[in-house]
Amino acid sequence: MRRILDNKLLSHYIDKHNIEDILDKDILKHAQLHFYEKDEYILEAQCNLEYYYLLVHGKIKISYLFENGKSMFLKFYKDFISIGDLELLKNIPILCNIDAVEDTYLIGIPVDILRKDYLNNLKFLHHLIDSLSDKLYATINNSSYNFVYPLINRLSSYLVEHITDRNYIDLNSSLKEIAQFLGTSYKHLNRTFKELEEESIIKYENKKVYILDEERLCELSKNLYIKSL
Repeated sequence: MRRILDNKLLSHYIDKHNIEDILDKDILKHAQLHFYEKDEYILEAQCNLEYYYLLVHGKIKISYLFENGKSMFLKFYKDFISIGDLELLKNIPILCNIDAVEDTYLIGIPVDILRKDYLNNLKFLHHLIDSLSDKLYATINNSSYNFVYPLINRLSSYLVEHITDRNYIDLNSSLKEIAQFLGTSYKHLNRTFKELEEESIIKYENKKVYILDEERLCELSKNLYIKSL
């Protein structure tokens, strides 16, 4: 991790994500800009939380670590999101491993300062409630959907969520990452892409998914995922 001593860049990210709408200036005066390189650990399970983080640029991966040393992938995030809500409120060790999937910028606020002076700050508490409720909703929605529906429905739902005005979708995530997000294997995901191609619903080529039959794809989707890739 490198601390970036660039107030102009820090202010740019604060303005870009309207952070002053959720955190008071009194809190933001303690904000630091941290940079993590691709594949670098951001937080490690069982360690103490030092900074409450806001993801402002890049992409992160979250995995839950079990007592036997194995880990389970939970989520990718690339949009603005906070990290460390539960650990901050409960004053417990970090629950998950979080590492950078690509070069990533985070705004960090020392937790000692937050716990000492700002846990009674109404604006900050509203932010924590919103953040935790959004994460709970997304986890319940995606986990339930992965459990109930076959992969062809889950993949169709994922693709429908990423449809734009163009007739194709740029896959910004690798197939391995998408497979982890959808709770399946790389091979099973590949077979399902081919199944959709054989039915002339999509065409997959060079990290682009061309939509050939949007109506049929929507019928298969059943439901919509919360965006997190």
